[in-house]
Amino acid sequence: MGQAGTAEAAVRYLRSAGIAAAPVDALPRPDLRCVGADERAPVAPAEFRRVLGAFATGVTVVTAPAPRGEDSAAGPAGFACQSFSALSLDPPLVAFMVGRTSATWPRIARAGVFCVNVLGAHQGALCRGFAVSGTDKFAGVEHDPAPVSGSPRLAGALAWIDCTIHAVHTGGDHLIVVGRVDALGADAEDASPLLFHRGRFV
Repeated sequence: MGQAGTAEAAVRYLRSAGIAAAPVDALPRPDLRCVGADERAPVAPAEFRRVLGAFATGVTVVTAPAPRGEDSAAGPAGFACQSFSALSLDPPLVAFMVGRTSATWPRIARAGVFCVNVLGAHQGALCRGFAVSGTDKFAGVEHDPAPVSGSPRLAGALAWIDCTIHAVHTGGDHLIVVGRVDALGADAEDASPLLFHRGRFV
């Protein structure tokens, strides 16, 4: 059944049994602080990246529509993103992580909406194009507007998820962006996904 199917079945059971969700007390917020200049980081960044690279991930491109008005010449925004996940079935939420220094994220934040394009195994070159800064990432890229947000849906993607920004949380040197799903679709369910493992596509 899978994780999503199990969660959905649990929700259906609780509703059919008339069981209301019990209130949950929030856990106390942990004390967080930066590592001081005279302290050693608990984990070396290179080692962190090497070990976490053992976890294979899917690859997506997160897009947002071109701004309206005087800034419309800027065109749509988009960036390659491995840190994407389903988050909640009820309400339908997804999440992605983006670096705080990203030049693309402010444009997506201003739009207030985004579309996640799940890439297929044949789209490695497309992903590399969206991973580069300072270029017209959409040059020669076929796309159409997602039905609710108008964000670019990339041709050939395995699936697309059209979202409104629901919340943004801090997470170290990244931001955790939660999106509420407004529409979605899978156009090539029998195709293989693009995977990233140990620093390369597989």
